[in-house]
Amino acid sequence: MADATILTELLSKTAAGDQIAFARLYRETSAHLNALLVRMLRRNDWADEALQDCYLRIWQKADSYAAEKGAPMTWLYSIARYRALDLLRMRRPEVSDEDAGVEAVAESAGPERLAEADASMGRLQICLDTLPADQRESLMLAYYEGFTHSELAEKLSSPIGTVKSWVRRGLQRLRDCLDGQQAGEESSDASGAGS
Repeated sequence: MADATILTELLSKTAAGDQIAFARLYRETSAHLNALLVRMLRRNDWADEALQDCYLRIWQKADSYAAEKGAPMTWLYSIARYRALDLLRMRRPEVSDEDAGVEAVAESAGPERLAEADASMGRLQICLDTLPADQRESLMLAYYEGFTHSELAEKLSSPIGTVKSWVRRGLQRLRDCLDGQQAGEESSDASGAGS
């Protein structure tokens, strides 16, 4: 896959209506987005439909990508994840609004948004590795597999209140870890600039 600089340039050209850049963006990123969609939706036909919808949205909204807010793949993954969650809500009507709590949290403070603030999925992985296993697994299943709180409770054989607590605490720890990394980099940059 192309590096972030190239993807940012392709998104910029796509925003200007450049179909060749959009085709290259698709070639460079579609396998990654498709893998995420297959994991979340667990059906290839749904993943294919979601992928097509994602690239339509990317074509239409490329001008809303802001490089200073995060890495291009983070932005693309967010579009794919939200599309998958929309499809799951439409196709699984038995999921209640209360169970959709994981998705609601994702809108405001999901790992992707935290990673965007730090502009690096690598930083997110480092922070995920510091979480207790129960919190890490809950977050990964919720955000990358699309599990609701009820599904998490069943999968992890734990009470729903415990699962909700793991997700909430995991998100807080991720936020604190990422904020700490960013503060460390800023102080390092400042001391380097003063040399």
